[in-house]
Amino acid sequence: MAGRVGFRIHGDWARPDRALLEQFGDASSAQVGDAMQRFGTMDIGIRPVWPCPRVIGSAITVWARSADNLMLHKAVGMCRPGDVLVVNTQGNLLNSGFGELVAGAAVRLGLAAAIVDGVVRDVEALQAMGMATYARGLSPGGCDKDGPGEIGGVIACGGVAVRPGDVVIADADGVTVVPLADAPEVAELALAGVGRERKRIEEIAAGIMMRPEIDETLRRNGVLD
Repeated sequence: MAGRVGFRIHGDWARPDRALLEQFGDASSAQVGDAMQRFGTMDIGIRPVWPCPRVIGSAITVWARSADNLMLHKAVGMCRPGDVLVVNTQGNLLNSGFGELVAGAAVRLGLAAAIVDGVVRDVEALQAMGMATYARGLSPGGCDKDGPGEIGGVIACGGVAVRPGDVVIADADGVTVVPLADAPEVAELALAGVGRERKRIEEIAAGIMMRPEIDETLRRNGVLD
C-alpha cells in the first residue's frame, strides 16, 4: 500500500473471473437484490444518466475529496477490461469529476461502467461513446486535481458498502452490489429467482392472477376466514 491515510492506493485485490460473472446469466439488478434478501441495492438517487444497457463487472473503488478528481483519474488508468468504477465524492452535487475526457480514456481501457455517488457531465458524449454511467444527476461544474483520496478501499455509494472486487450489476432499474465472497451463492439464488418469475409470468398469461400464498398469508393473519 502506497501513501498515507486518506491519500493512498491500496494493494491489488481479488477480482471475479469471467466465468463467475457469467453465472449470473441475465439476472437484473432487482433479481440479484432479491436474492440477497433485498440488501445490496443502491438508493433511488443513483440512476442511469442515459438509457444504459445492463452491465456486470468488478468494482474498482475511489474515495475522492469533494470537488477533486485526482484519484478518479488515477483509478481509470488502473482499471482492467470489464471493471466498474465506483466513486464516493463526499456528497458533492456541484462538481462533476467524470465527463467526456476521462470517459474517453475509460472506454479505450475497457471500463464497463462508472457509478458515481455525486454528479457527472457531458451526458451526450457519454451516450455517444457508450459509456454506461450512473450518478445522482448532472452538473457542468468541474473539479480540481490535487487530492487527497483513496483507491481500492471500502467506500459507501448509494447507501451500500462497496469493496474492491465486488460484483456490480447495473441496469435501467439501478445498481446492486454483491460481495465477492458471496457471489457464487448469490448467482445461484438469483437464477432460481429468474426461473420463478418466468413461471409466474406464464401463470398470469394462463389466467392465474394471484398467487395462492397471498390468501394463505391473509388467513394466517386472521384477515380472511
